[in-house]
Amino acid sequence: MSAIEGLSAEAAAAEHIESKRRVSTRRRVLATFAVAILTFLFFAPLFNLASISLKDPDQVYAAGSPLYPARAKQVEVDGKERPVVLVPQDDGSFKELVLVKPGRQESLLADPADVTKTILWQGSWRTLENSWEFSATFNNFGTVWEILDYPTLLRNTLIIAVVGTIGTVVSCVLVAYGFSRLRFPGRGKLFQVMVATIFIPGTVTLIPTYMLFLNLGWVNTWLPLLVPTFLANAFDVFLIRQYMMTIPREHDEAAQIEGASPWQTLRYVIIPQSRPVIIAVTIFHFVYSWNDYFGPLIYLSTKPELQTLGIGLSRFSSQYSARVGYPEAATLMTIAIPIVLFIIFQRYFVRGVVVTGVDK
Repeated sequence: MSAIEGLSAEAAAAEHIESKRRVSTRRRVLATFAVAILTFLFFAPLFNLASISLKDPDQVYAAGSPLYPARAKQVEVDGKERPVVLVPQDDGSFKELVLVKPGRQESLLADPADVTKTILWQGSWRTLENSWEFSATFNNFGTVWEILDYPTLLRNTLIIAVVGTIGTVVSCVLVAYGFSRLRFPGRGKLFQVMVATIFIPGTVTLIPTYMLFLNLGWVNTWLPLLVPTFLANAFDVFLIRQYMMTIPREHDEAAQIEGASPWQTLRYVIIPQSRPVIIAVTIFHFVYSWNDYFGPLIYLSTKPELQTLGIGLSRFSSQYSARVGYPEAATLMTIAIPIVLFIIFQRYFVRGVVVTGVDK
C-alpha cells in the first residue's frame, strides 16, 4: 500500500507541476499579446505617416483605397485602361475580372489573363469593389528635398546637434567626476544646489538669458545654442554622477598606486567603465538638440540660412499643408536619423539609464 500511495503522490505532484506550467505559459502568451497590441497602437501613427508619404494625391483621395500605398488595378482593353473589380462567386469568394463594358443591370466582364474571354454579369457594376495592387512612390521625398532646401537645414542641424552634444558630454563628465570621486569642502551642498536648478522652469530664465545674449551680440548666430552646452547641465551631471558612484573606489586607489593622476584616472579608469551612461547622455542630448524648436526659433528667426530642420519643417508644413504627402515625407526625413541612432545604441542606452537608478 505504501508503494501505491507513493506513486499516487508522485503523480499528483507531477500533475500539479504540469498545471502550474500551463498556467505560466498561458500568462506569458497573454502578456506577449498585450505588449504586441500596445506596441502596434503606439507605432500606428508612425506607420500611417510612412504610408501617406509613399502615396500620390490620387491614391490618397481614391474611394475605397487601403491604408497601405496602393493603386486600383487596370488592364488595357482595345487601347483603353479598364478597371479590375472583385466579383462575388457562389461559394462566397471573390474573383478578379476586368470591367469591359459597365451597364445598369448587366455588365460585360473579362478574364484579366485573356480579355477575349468575356462573360455577361447580371447586376449593378457600382456595387463591385476595385482590386488594389501595391504601388509606392518616392517622388514626394525628392520634391521635398528640393523645395525645403533639405541639405542646408540638415547641415545646420547636424552642426548644432553634434557640437552641442560634444560640449554637453565633455562638461558633464568633468563635473560629474568631481562630484563623485573628488573630495572637497561643501561638495554635498553644491551638488544639492545644482540638482535644485532642475526644478527652475525655463520660462523664468528665458528673458534674462535672451537679454544677455543680445547684449553680447550673439543673437542671429549659433553661439546661444552652442556655448551653454559647454557649461554642463544639472540633469545630465546627475545621471553620470549616479553611475560613477557605482564604480568601486578600489579602482581609483589601484590607479593612484600605479602613479596615475586624477586626469589619468578619469581617462583610463572611470570613462571606460562609464561608457553606457555616457552613450545614454549622448543620445539624450543629440535627440533633444535635433528636435529643439524653441531655441532656434528665438535666436535664428531672421537668419533662414542658419535655421534648423525643426523651423524649416514647421514653415514647410504650413505652406504645403493642403498637399498630402509632402509634410509626411518631410517629417520622416527629419526623424530618420534620431531613430536610426537609437536603434544602434539602444542596448547601451537602456543599460545606462537603468544603472543610474541604483541607490548609492
